[in-house]
Amino acid sequence: MVHDRQFSLLIDGNAAAGVSSFDVINPATGKAFASCPKADLDQLNAAVAAAKRAFRPWAALSMDDRAGKIEAIAAAMEARVSEFAHLLTMEQGKPIDQATGEVMGSAYFLRSFAQMRLTPRVLRDTPENRVVEHRRPLGVVAAITPWNFPLILLANKLGPALLTGNTIVIKPAPTTPLTTLLLGEILREILPAGVANIICDEGDLGAHLTAHPDIAKIAFTGSTATGKKVMASAAAMVKRVTLELGGNDCAVVLDDVDPRWAARKIYEGAMTNAGQICVAIKRAYVPSSLYDEFCEEIAKLAQEAIVDDGTKQGTTVGPVQNKLQFDKVLELIEDSKIRGKIIAGGEAVARDGFFIRPTIVRDLPEDARLVQEEQFGPVLPVLSYDDIDDVIARANSSEFGLAGTVWGRDTVRATQVAEQIDSGTVWVNHHFAIEPSIPFRGAKQSGLGGELGQAGLEEYTQAHIINAVEVA
Repeated sequence: MVHDRQFSLLIDGNAAAGVSSFDVINPATGKAFASCPKADLDQLNAAVAAAKRAFRPWAALSMDDRAGKIEAIAAAMEARVSEFAHLLTMEQGKPIDQATGEVMGSAYFLRSFAQMRLTPRVLRDTPENRVVEHRRPLGVVAAITPWNFPLILLANKLGPALLTGNTIVIKPAPTTPLTTLLLGEILREILPAGVANIICDEGDLGAHLTAHPDIAKIAFTGSTATGKKVMASAAAMVKRVTLELGGNDCAVVLDDVDPRWAARKIYEGAMTNAGQICVAIKRAYVPSSLYDEFCEEIAKLAQEAIVDDGTKQGTTVGPVQNKLQFDKVLELIEDSKIRGKIIAGGEAVARDGFFIRPTIVRDLPEDARLVQEEQFGPVLPVLSYDDIDDVIARANSSEFGLAGTVWGRDTVRATQVAEQIDSGTVWVNHHFAIEPSIPFRGAKQSGLGGELGQAGLEEYTQAHIINAVEVA
């Protein structure tokens, strides 16, 4: 337990107390287990001012020097992996093995970013005319992170922002702030004062941060509804924005696969982290000829899940992270009981905390809430289809377009189907293959701009063209 552990904000290289504090709830118990310092507007302004002061000296360093600092951050996280993982499970709820994976994944992503480089690109080189594109840092970046993967989704912003010469002000989700503050202890030791700052709130400072005149870019991961507010806030000063928003990711099973194999793959893609993943499989489409066998297998997997506190060995599904999301998922399940057939789960676990049994629903109509909305929890609708063109149209009818999957023994055919899915990423015969070297972008209302890869690195820069001609 960490009841007596003191956490601090990070402002201008110093550990700072908040003006007040708020409780952090362990979703496995529904009770407070720690206290988080709460910043006010003056502290937010101080953090931005510190980042602004630190920007020019930080940007003046070589990229190799900045990369060395990022490498050191990764190494320091690895040295404290158990501490990070335990705290992450306590505040987020995921099983300890998944928490450990997130910590180690964050370090791996930071190291991968540290190895990337931006070099001038010669667009034209003739005796008369030389045109070169350079990439310059933007200034102060506001990084606003969600509660489902509070560490790795921060790493995806922190690494590229720092490597390209920007400074940063970080605001974690109010329900999972502590692992970010723990990372702040490392940042304080490794980075020059002001380069990275962390402020925490209860949802009251986000609008002030995004509208701050000295913020040059906003990197946001969260819901589409909040992303729209962030985009509106950025419009007044035409701030650069990266928005990684909601999804309603489809899985299309083709008629040439083993339905039990597909069920196992899709179950994992839907239920990891209790379904609280932006690219979790959120609706599955299965040919009528395979439908019953697929449903039987995926229901069996759901019934066999070990739903418990993530700190307990053997737990496969932890709690939903917060009460608000818990209530939303249960509401969708109740609606699904009326419109479809529950074949596994369908209820909360009768204990303290926010536990819901992995739930599989079949025979829902396309307009059911669970099909049309993003559930972000451990419940999956399985729908049948007879015609491939029809199912592609149904898959694409969503306002979201984050990711999707296609499952087929004939990979060429499956890839042809994937090419028709309106999502930023479509995986064929695997899932959640997110790598630091591959750009990740949302389509439609699932986002704007992108993260990861060289393209994601460039999102933290301004293109700067030098176009020179010889004097006659």
